[in-house]
Amino acid sequence: MAGWRAWCSRWSVSSVARRAVLASLAAMLTSACSPTGLLNAVSPRGGVVTASDSYAAGPRHGVDVYAPAQAQGAPVVVFIYGGGWKAGDRGMYRFLGATLAAAGLVCLVADYRVWPEVASPTFVEDVAQAVRWAKVHAGEHGGDPGKLFLMGHSAGAQIVAMLALNPAFLGAVGLQPGRDLRGVIGLSGPYDFLPLQSDTLRAIFGPEEGRAASQPINFVTPGAPPMLLATGDDDTTVLPRNSLRLAEKLRQAGNQVELITYAGVGHATIVGAFAAPLGFIAPVKQDVLRFIAERSR
Repeated sequence: MAGWRAWCSRWSVSSVARRAVLASLAAMLTSACSPTGLLNAVSPRGGVVTASDSYAAGPRHGVDVYAPAQAQGAPVVVFIYGGGWKAGDRGMYRFLGATLAAAGLVCLVADYRVWPEVASPTFVEDVAQAVRWAKVHAGEHGGDPGKLFLMGHSAGAQIVAMLALNPAFLGAVGLQPGRDLRGVIGLSGPYDFLPLQSDTLRAIFGPEEGRAASQPINFVTPGAPPMLLATGDDDTTVLPRNSLRLAEKLRQAGNQVELITYAGVGHATIVGAFAAPLGFIAPVKQDVLRFIAERSR
């Protein structure tokens, strides 16, 4: 652990060009020897209470809860990770959940079923159930269910955007986006990504004639929850134009939206920046906390 801190400190003050540093971090975050476990190891622990539960039956329906000790009426964030709708695990994101809890929020990190077990839109339906669970149980962990936010990265951002913009999904579990969500945060999300570029994506999203229903941008109407869309201009996995186009359409419909593009930031590092050792990458954590605070008053 000490070695990891030293590595991060050395790079953060190095004279090497910032872009080269970020490229190195991105490569590590997306490699087979990802340092996610190291980020988790140095995540906040003092004053953070953790718990695990399930929002539905089955191994991919677990939820980890990170809460401030003695929390009362704290804002609640449901975080949905990415992984191309075919991978990911909630245990990888302790660093994010604990960081938000240390900042005074109740954070729930939820699993959901992925390809090839399920295809679109089943993963959106799973997360709708997780949001319902958060609404019902947040108070048990010191959260205020009236201050409920969704946040997702990559494929997770597509999922939370669908929940925010297509009311059918939350409606199926007795919730309404405009009524029950204080805000939605999308990190490097694919919101307008047709045509599909791989056979796997074509299998996940089904026949061509139905794929438009997977695009959050196609469901923008007035009355959407406030949204923060963040991306990095070095993201070559999900191009920044996804966020730009969705932000523009939300504004045209009269909705509240904030768009932030971080210079020199890539697809993986935008979420890695939540970890304290990588906070120098970009003020992602600060921007998210500000967005939530402004809408929790």
